[in-house]
Amino acid sequence: MTAATQGLKGIPPSLRLVAGLTLAFANFMVILDLTIANVSIPHIAASLGVSLEQGAWVITSYAIAEAICVPLTGWIALRFGSVRTFLFSMVGFGVFSMLCGLSVSIEMLVICRIGQGIFGAFLMPMSQTLLLRVFPPEQQNLGMGMWAMTLLLGPALGPIIGGWLTDNWSWHWIFLINVPIAVIATLGSAVLLRPIRTERQSLPIDYVGLILLVIWVGCLQIILDIGRNHDWFSDPLIVALAVTSAIAFLIFVIWELTDDNPMVDLRVLRNRGLSISLVVLAISFGGYFAGFVIVPQWQQAWLGFTATQAGYSSSFSAIAALLTAPLVVLLMPRFDPRLLVSAGIVWLAVFGLMRTLWTTDSDFWTLSMPQFVMGLGMTFLMLPIMTLTLNTVEENEVASAAGLQSFMRTIATAFATSISLTYWSDTQRATRNDIVAALEPGAAEGAISGLGFSPEAALQMLSNMVEVEATTLAVIHVFWTTSTILLVAAALIWLAPRPKRRGGVSIGH
Repeated sequence: MTAATQGLKGIPPSLRLVAGLTLAFANFMVILDLTIANVSIPHIAASLGVSLEQGAWVITSYAIAEAICVPLTGWIALRFGSVRTFLFSMVGFGVFSMLCGLSVSIEMLVICRIGQGIFGAFLMPMSQTLLLRVFPPEQQNLGMGMWAMTLLLGPALGPIIGGWLTDNWSWHWIFLINVPIAVIATLGSAVLLRPIRTERQSLPIDYVGLILLVIWVGCLQIILDIGRNHDWFSDPLIVALAVTSAIAFLIFVIWELTDDNPMVDLRVLRNRGLSISLVVLAISFGGYFAGFVIVPQWQQAWLGFTATQAGYSSSFSAIAALLTAPLVVLLMPRFDPRLLVSAGIVWLAVFGLMRTLWTTDSDFWTLSMPQFVMGLGMTFLMLPIMTLTLNTVEENEVASAAGLQSFMRTIATAFATSISLTYWSDTQRATRNDIVAALEPGAAEGAISGLGFSPEAALQMLSNMVEVEATTLAVIHVFWTTSTILLVAAALIWLAPRPKRRGGVSIGH
């Protein structure tokens, strides 16, 4: 008797929906934490006395830890059992969420976010796996629908909840709110999922691959986080980290291709469709996510938005994605997925240029509507490319392809955060210098003084005006760059062959 059959006989039909909702709720919490902190970064940075770039470590540390640990999920589930892994991860996520909320320094917060990312990496695929075992085959679409909705609802509600909690309570509560959710999900799952527990298996683990993965990804992320402050490759530390990362990556590739039990089965990358799809996924998702990071910080630091207002503005994109999701599901069986992916990326690129019309005087709706319009095309990218990725490989390679897909998506989030913030900061500094060079400070100061301000106040006002304008122009420059990158990705997807299968494969892992 299979585990799935045991699950169906052991869980009464009346409780299957409750068990499914419990699992979906747990996954929603993990997805929520990917975006809930974005609008709170200015508050966190100010509270802990660090820069915005250092505050962004709260985002990148979580994403990097998740990306590194996702490939371990399969081994851990087989070694300890799917239900046990899920319950243990739920407890760990709740504990580190509490510690995040109690953090008193950026170092403590980043370490605790790493803990969150480790356990969150296991929760996402485990919730999907267990949902498939809770429902009978004829109802598994219901389970996957519940799981997929969390992928869309999390980004939509994350900025809203994060902004409201930050403004009305404190940033600590964006993490503490996870604790009661984790307790309820753990207790509920322990009771409801008992019938589908599986036996443990003794399996080898690729320790060498894991260590190499941590080294090359970790070193690369450190370079991206601190490079600007260390003048990049003029600093021996950055050079040493870059060399270490490159060597570790090369050895990692060789090891994973030759090991009998690789942590990441890179041999599936021989499939051109998979390789191209993963590259396009990373580029397009990274380009899209860059706005999720920059816009809320710009709105709060320079335009006077509250965290709640920034959260509502950011959520428009995910809300729009929710609206188009049913349409995309209907179109996917009828059209070449490459066409849908390409159309979705072009939509993001073209309508993303609406944001280049923003000014320092733009109001809430002027800033929010482009986000909404862009979101209408996001689902055309994400759902088809996930299906395209998995349908281009053989049936026995789907698990490995899904793991790589999740890895690329999460690591793109971390890298996009660091790169976009650095690019924004560097562009702002260069733009400010250009504005100052073009101004005649004496004449400008005199004009402001003529309005009744003291020379000191006039100088300060002039400086603030230059800073705001330079920052806004830098934001616009980032949008031009990301749109260009997205158009490249839209063309690149056509290098992938048309998949042989359509549908029948879950959309994520």
